[in-house]
Amino acid sequence: MIPFNHLGWIFKYIGPSIYPRKIRESLCSFLMPLSKYALVLDLGAGTGIMSEFAYACREDLQFSAVDPAEGMLKFSAEYIETHKAHAEKLPFEMNSFEAILIGEALHHFSDVDKSLQEIVRVLKKDGKLFIYEFDSSTFMGKSLCRVEKIFGEPGNFFAPEVLKQMLEGHGFSVDISPYGWRYTISAQLKSL
Repeated sequence: MIPFNHLGWIFKYIGPSIYPRKIRESLCSFLMPLSKYALVLDLGAGTGIMSEFAYACREDLQFSAVDPAEGMLKFSAEYIETHKAHAEKLPFEMNSFEAILIGEALHHFSDVDKSLQEIVRVLKKDGKLFIYEFDSSTFMGKSLCRVEKIFGEPGNFFAPEVLKQMLEGHGFSVDISPYGWRYTISAQLKSL
C-alpha cells in the first residue's frame, strides 16, 4: 500500500501541478450553477486540492473533505472541514450535499459500487458529481494501473464509457470530457 498518511506534505506541494488548466476550467464550469453557499464534498480529498481549485472559482461554497489518510487531510486549507473516513461509509446524513468532487481518487476506492451507493445517499435530489480520473483504455492509464497494483492499491481505473455506464446504473445522467489520457465526468442525479 502507498503510505499516503505520510505523504501529505509532498502532495500539498506537487498536487496543483498535476491538474491541467483545462481540468480546472471544467471544474469551474461545473460549479457555476450551484446555489449560493452550497455544501460540496471533496471525496478522496487527500490534501483538499480539488476544494482549493473549487474555492478559487466560488468562494461562497462550503467544503467538506473526506479521506482515510489523516496525514493528508492535515494539509487541507483552513476553510475545509475535514473528516477521516472511507468513501464506502460516509459520515453524513442523507441528502447532505449539492455536489461531490472526486479528483484522481476513484481508483483508490476499495469498493467502487458501494462508494457510488454512498454518493447517491448523501447527494441532494438533482445533486451533481464531478470526477477527474485516468483513462484505463490508454497506454498511460494502463501503466498507472499496473504501478498502483504493484504497490498494493485497488487500481480501480475505468475507461470513460465504462464509468459512464456504472454511473447511469446508479441514476446519473453523465457527460464525459476527454483530456488525452485523463478525463472528467460531470454527472447529475436524475429526479425519480
